Amino acid sequence: MSTWDVLLWGAAPYATIAVLVVGSIWRFRYDRFGWTTRSSQLLESRLLRFASPLFHFGLLVVIVGHAIGLLIPESWTAALGVSELLYHLVAVGLGALAGICTLVGVALLIYRRRRNGPVFSATTGNDKALYLVLVGAIVLGLLTTVLANGITEGYDYRATISPWFRSIFVLQPDVALMVDVPWPFKAHILVGMLLFALFPFTRLVHALSGFAAVRYLFRPYVVYRSRAEARPRRGWEPVGVPGQRRGKPDAPRPTRKP
Repeated sequence: MSTWDVLLWGAAPYATIAVLVVGSIWRFRYDRFGWTTRSSQLLESRLLRFASPLFHFGLLVVIVGHAIGLLIPESWTAALGVSELLYHLVAVGLGALAGICTLVGVALLIYRRRRNGPVFSATTGNDKALYLVLVGAIVLGLLTTVLANGITEGYDYRATISPWFRSIFVLQPDVALMVDVPWPFKAHILVGMLLFALFPFTRLVHALSGFAAVRYLFRPYVVYRSRAEARPRRGWEPVGVPGQRRGKPDAPRPTRKP
């Protein structure tokens, strides 16, 4: 176990968590008006209507899959009757499908930003760096899923990477577990940590606002009333025939003989 192993798998995760937490608090405190996706839907919506759901739903499945694979021990799934073969097939099949959907979605989003003039003009250098790291993380994730676990004989990451990941949160990082991990997995983890470090300073920070939306499930109903039931409108009253009382029809006007 070298010094680099200790720095990358023992110190870097805590540095990433510190940047993520402190950076998010700083961004919310001093850049609250910038806490947004900077949506470009008004500039172009036809391609966005297809690419955005494909990317977001694919990414949601990817996140759930990572959470299950990293946080749930292998003994727990075995106790539930899930065999290693079944877990492997579901993880590879569903993970590959979700990864491809996410990659296609982000590729369409990048194509949209590059080909649409107004959208490209609204793209910052921060956005370009984010797309570069995000695509790198997705490609490396597909590489580990398809190549390392689909085509080749496979690698049981739940025996090394998952215990190492859980050891970080109990403040006892088991660096030795990461020494012999294949390089595609190591590269995927390092790019993932870089993505989380950039998280508070990019448009990805809007994902944290999703947690605030949970309160809408428990808020009281909002009562909507039509304009007809609202208070009378203030303003000038229509002018009628002199002597006409408000609310009654106009009296017939007398006719003059020629």
